[in-house]
Amino acid sequence: MNYLPKSFIETADGLLFAIVAEGLEAEKVRCFLRYVRHENGQWRKVQTDEANDLLSQNYPDYCFHSTEFDAFLHAVSVEQIAKHHRPQQRLKQLLEKSLHDEIENDCLSLCRLFEQTEMDLKHFGVTGSLLIQQQKESSDIDLVCYDITVFHQCRAVVGDLIEQNVLADLSEQNWRESYDRRDCDLSFDEYVWHEQRKANKGLINGRKFDLSLVESNNTNNNVYKKLGATILQAVVTYATRAFCYPAEFEISHATIQSVVCFTATYVGQAIVGETVEISGQLEQDEFGNQRIVVGSNREARGEYIKVLN
Repeated sequence: MNYLPKSFIETADGLLFAIVAEGLEAEKVRCFLRYVRHENGQWRKVQTDEANDLLSQNYPDYCFHSTEFDAFLHAVSVEQIAKHHRPQQRLKQLLEKSLHDEIENDCLSLCRLFEQTEMDLKHFGVTGSLLIQQQKESSDIDLVCYDITVFHQCRAVVGDLIEQNVLADLSEQNWRESYDRRDCDLSFDEYVWHEQRKANKGLINGRKFDLSLVESNNTNNNVYKKLGATILQAVVTYATRAFCYPAEFEISHATIQSVVCFTATYVGQAIVGETVEISGQLEQDEFGNQRIVVGSNREARGEYIKVLN
């Protein structure tokens, strides 16, 4: 069983967790609590502080310190998982069923547009509220792609369809709402400048959609220790996995080899040759390799990547 980010796991306790790291550590899935089931059977979304408090007070077994990341996470043992919500399975169900609500119809319309450009929908899934059938009238569409080549083809298609007015770019209000939700350490203008060139967002029938990339990467299982917060400027020398989760960049620096980003705000933030300012947590593995982590906690307050030139 492969446990990937962007999927959800449900426990018999009535808790729903979003997976935040690929694979297992100590036979546990690393995740974060996002929803709690009410007595009436409905799911209620919880914020970070409430999630942490709820688990520490009532479900301490789900509180977990990751040795690999040297960070506090939530984690669920494999045997405690009652249901694994997989994005690709959910999209397949949507494609096969006959009756849909408004947001499901918009999601399928978007997928059919991609299909018309000869993209194979087997590489896609749907996450967020649609994955767990908690969508409402105002919900966004969160598509996830599992193939890096197809993902970049899809970005190009999104750009073309916006130019053709088949899809629409985000409005000023859309950008404001997105910026307010992110609560990031960039100015509004900085945020929009970085986001607009990523070509992974748009509107279909007035509804916002987001396209993200998850590609399996089990090659680095090194254990890292935090050395403290740092801010530096450097030139990006490698950005092939800039849109992956986690995003990865290599930089020109005397001692620090790479930047790893665990927050969607800074995925795809820079390209090779650009000078960036990075604020994050400096880490070092057992072999002396150093990296900066952006998004060392869920809010990533005080941590960012921004292009300077």
